[in-house]
Amino acid sequence: MSSLRVRVPASSANLGPGFDALGMALTLHLEMGLADGSELPEFAKVIDQSHPSLAAFHHAGGTGDVWVRSVIPMGRGLGFSGAARVAGVVLGHAQRHGKDSLIADRKELLRLSTELEGHPDNVAASLVGGVTASSGGEVVKLPLGFDPAFIAWVPDTQTSTEKSRTAIATTIPLRDVVFNIGHTALLMAAFAAGDVSVLREATKDLMHQDVRFAASPNSHEAYTAALATDAWCSWLSGSGPTVGVLCAKADAQRIAAQLPSTGITHVLNIDHEGAVFL
Repeated sequence: MSSLRVRVPASSANLGPGFDALGMALTLHLEMGLADGSELPEFAKVIDQSHPSLAAFHHAGGTGDVWVRSVIPMGRGLGFSGAARVAGVVLGHAQRHGKDSLIADRKELLRLSTELEGHPDNVAASLVGGVTASSGGEVVKLPLGFDPAFIAWVPDTQTSTEKSRTAIATTIPLRDVVFNIGHTALLMAAFAAGDVSVLREATKDLMHQDVRFAASPNSHEAYTAALATDAWCSWLSGSGPTVGVLCAKADAQRIAAQLPSTGITHVLNIDHEGAVFL
C-alpha cells in the first residue's frame, strides 16, 4: 500500500442559512500520501502529530509516516481542517481495508471525519464532492441545475472557528429558526431546479452571519460589494473571513475585479469528485 495517495477538495460551508448542514466542494485541493522513503512530490512535506491530517490518519487506524501538500488557505473559512481530516481518515482506512473502502465505507468515513471536525458540513462536501446536505450521520449530494463559478474573496486575516461559534447565541428566536429552515429548503430547491433568480433570497440568514460579520468588517464590505454586482448570491464562507460569491462563469473575472482590494480573489469551480485516490 506504499503507493496510496489521496486528493481532497476545499469546501465552503453553511451557504448562508444552512448552518452546519450544507457544504460545497471547491477546486482547491489538499493531497496526502504514505511516506515510503521515495522522493516526495514537489512542495510536499512529511508531517508531525500537530497536523490534523496525521491525527485523522491515526484515528482511522493508519500507521507510518505521511506527507501532505496543500493550496487551501488555513483558518480562512475554506475547510482546510475538514479536508485535512477527510484525507487522513480516507488514507488510514484505505491502508487497512483497501481503496474500495472509499465507496463501500463512505458512511463510516463520514462518521470518523465528523468526530474530529465536530460538525459534518465541511467534511461531507470534501468527502463526496458537489453540494451536499448532511445530518444524522448521512450525506446526500444535491442535483445541480446549473454549472456556476465560485469566487472566493480571501483577506489576509484568520478566523478561529471555535471562537466564532461561541459568539453565536445559544437560544435562537423561533421566527429566526423558521426563517432559516425555509430559506435552506428554498436554496436546495433552487440548486436542483437551476433557478438562479431566487438565490439572493435563498442565501439570506438570521442565525450566524451578522454576528460573524460584526467581528470582520472587511468581510462584510466584500459581501456588500458582491451583492452590488450582478452575481447570483453571496455568503460568508464557513465562519469566515472568506466571502463566497456564486455567479455565471462568463461573469466571474469581471465580478472578482469589483471586490475590495483588501482581499485576494480566487475564481474556482465546484469540485464534483470529492476525495479520490491518485
